[in-house]
Amino acid sequence: MKFRTELKTDPFTRKIGYTSRILALGSCFTEHISTRMEQLKFHITANPTGILFNPSSISESIRTYAVRKEVTRDDLHPGHDLWFHYAFHGDFSRPSPEEALLAMNSARHHAAEALAASDTLLITWGTAWVYEHEGRIVANCHRRPAREFTRRRLSVEEIVDDYTALLRNELQGKHIILTVSPVRHVGDGLSGNSVSKSTLRLAAEILCERFPEVDYFPSYEALIDDLRDYRYYADDLIHPSTQAVAYIWELFSEAVLDNHARELIPRIEAVLRMAAHRPRTPHAEEYQKMVRRALDEIDRLKEINFERERAAFLKSLEINL
Repeated sequence: MKFRTELKTDPFTRKIGYTSRILALGSCFTEHISTRMEQLKFHITANPTGILFNPSSISESIRTYAVRKEVTRDDLHPGHDLWFHYAFHGDFSRPSPEEALLAMNSARHHAAEALAASDTLLITWGTAWVYEHEGRIVANCHRRPAREFTRRRLSVEEIVDDYTALLRNELQGKHIILTVSPVRHVGDGLSGNSVSKSTLRLAAEILCERFPEVDYFPSYEALIDDLRDYRYYADDLIHPSTQAVAYIWELFSEAVLDNHARELIPRIEAVLRMAAHRPRTPHAEEYQKMVRRALDEIDRLKEINFERERAAFLKSLEINL
């Protein structure tokens, strides 16, 4: 007997491996996948200028990265004792404009380098609803009064036209993996959220049909249609639980990662577990043997950057000489 409709994901033709250079942009669900990939030593940069929720803010960020556009004093706004920028997350706001410019331009520089080096972009759209300030879509409202913004929903055509231009220019030649975040934006109302997610899903489908370099990964369907149960949500009943994220990661790795990467992951995880081990008796022979085994494995995994773990293991050996 079957008690749920399991999602079947077809393997991607173009896959990610340990030689890939990945830039991940989008909603907080991007953070879940990118954090897992960072832990496993993939070359990935995630949301260098902060979390982005709507397709328009993501595309605008990509364009600023591509031309290495710097933030100027005129781009900043004062508010709540902090200077902020509507294209940046609040984490980059600072008490003085000079501090804000330093933080934001450093992030922009990092983002530009990551985009230039990347061969793959993982883009997660969270919502089609946007807020406009003085005629421009903002990435973050920074808790400003609602009366300062105009709220509207992007159309499928707007999103498709925007990303068609990106794919023919700034993103030409790169592999694009689109996902729709399974996180529900209940602030839009459940009906409004459904229309929003449908808009994003249809736009993604059209782009996949038009461009062979664009793939869609069904993270939204994995939670909404496959798991389908509130036990797979966090306590807020909006975000996926740790178990749900782990399940979606399994689907992602099976569909998107190349065979070599999937073979390496168990070995990488074993080294990481050994590095996380905190013995009660670090001088014990058993622990010292484990450290030497870990160092031998690190030597065999030459393509993986274990610099931090290697240093910690070597320090452990020195302490106990």
